[in-house]
Amino acid sequence: MRVLVIGSGAREHALLLALSRDPSVSALMCAPGNAGTAEIAQQQAVDVASKDAVVALAQSFEADLVVIGPEVPLVLGVADAVREAGIACFGPSAAAARIEGSKAFAKDVMAAAGVRTAHSEIVDNPGKLDEALDRFGPHWVVKDDGLAAGKGVVVTEDRDAARAHAADLLENGHPVLLETYLDGPEVSLFVLVDGENVVPLIPAQDHKRVGDGDTGPNTGGMGAYTPLPWLPEETVTAIVEDVVKPVAAEMVKRGCPFSGLLYAGLAIGKAGPAVVEFNCRFGDPETQAVLALLESPLGELLNAAATGTLDQVAPLQWKNGSAVTVVVAAENYPGTPRVGDVISGADIEGVLHAGTKLVDGQVVSAGGRVLAVVGVGDDLTAARDDAYAKIEQIKLPGGHHRTDIGLAAVEGRISI
Repeated sequence: MRVLVIGSGAREHALLLALSRDPSVSALMCAPGNAGTAEIAQQQAVDVASKDAVVALAQSFEADLVVIGPEVPLVLGVADAVREAGIACFGPSAAAARIEGSKAFAKDVMAAAGVRTAHSEIVDNPGKLDEALDRFGPHWVVKDDGLAAGKGVVVTEDRDAARAHAADLLENGHPVLLETYLDGPEVSLFVLVDGENVVPLIPAQDHKRVGDGDTGPNTGGMGAYTPLPWLPEETVTAIVEDVVKPVAAEMVKRGCPFSGLLYAGLAIGKAGPAVVEFNCRFGDPETQAVLALLESPLGELLNAAATGTLDQVAPLQWKNGSAVTVVVAAENYPGTPRVGDVISGADIEGVLHAGTKLVDGQVVSAGGRVLAVVGVGDDLTAARDDAYAKIEQIKLPGGHHRTDIGLAAVEGRISI
């Protein structure tokens, strides 16, 4: 099976590594890729948002399967174009990708499916903003209704800060979604979906804030760990049965069945799981940790979802132990990052590339989240130790990372 992976981040690097372990995968290409993916796959520049360009590349590569990593091409309908060209594609249609591309659409689906989520209100007129803000609080959750790469959300007890973020979004032509605050620890659950067939992966937890102790602004994600020692197996089962399956069935009912990876982000509060958001693709940085423990052949799984045969796959097999991902970010991230710095130590096993490129034979930074360092071990403590030992060997001028990924779970400070 010849597999083309679309994307350029550490998520795609993790997908390629897992695909390379699948005996059924005979050739790999990544487009556009990065300095790390170039070590394990053919590399080709491509405009990931162009249907024609991606289809032409898939055809020239003679791909049997195209795996689309980022959300933007999915929302724009690139997966539809690939399938129309007669090539199997892992990734939802544009109609189904609205589950991430429009939070208002996602809320409507959840309401119809009877799924618990935060009360919300869309504001698209600046003149109605203050009145709407008065209906929320004392915690304000303000979101960009469209795609925002994980950084369009402000959660605050400061009404002025909430208003400023909402006003900025509206000024730039983006409708605002106001939500009630959901309490409890957050969980990321990835689920392979093929219509109404669902196969869950192991749950993970992301760390969105830039600083230790969950301080500072939201980012695309600064680290993750899996599995979650504090999350009972019956809660995972409840999420699948009460959240994922009803949403998948509702999408089928609406004529836009989901095919690909449905990412459910949930808060596990006293009243049980409630959905914070849905994404239409593998999440980053959780993917790097989750796939580090997967023993089942990934190519076969993704192809089954893409070809409508997910109900025929064998039960998933996982390695024992834990995995931790720690993101090494460029100076000033999540603001405008400094780029072009030479990186050393990025060739260590378990170091996945995100914002990197090769310049005159050297690996240099080329984005905000530069590397994702994956540690594995018999338990969460050992996995953390492994990840942070690797980070000690990496040199990136001005680079920064969180030192507490998974620490609250290790210290028993998370409970539901």
